[in-house]
Amino acid sequence: MSVKIRLFRVGRKHQGSFRIVAQDTKTKRGGRFLEILGSFNPAGSDKKIIIKGERLNFWLSRGAKATEAVAKILKTNGRSS
Repeated sequence: MSVKIRLFRVGRKHQGSFRIVAQDTKTKRGGRFLEILGSFNPAGSDKKIIIKGERLNFWLSRGAKATEAVAKILKTNGRSS
């Protein structure tokens, strides 16, 4: 099973926020995920980022790959993907 760390969109129209999730690569983008690793709210001037660092490191150590968008978010938050 190949795992990616992706953004999962939640929220209302034009006011979306995202969950950062570990998800099987064969699953649809909005489909079932394995675990919620954090959240990202791009609205407003302060982009709120919450990440469970321990669980993120767990999935990365198991070979999970972060998507470009998640890698960019992690980089701005001071973490490596």
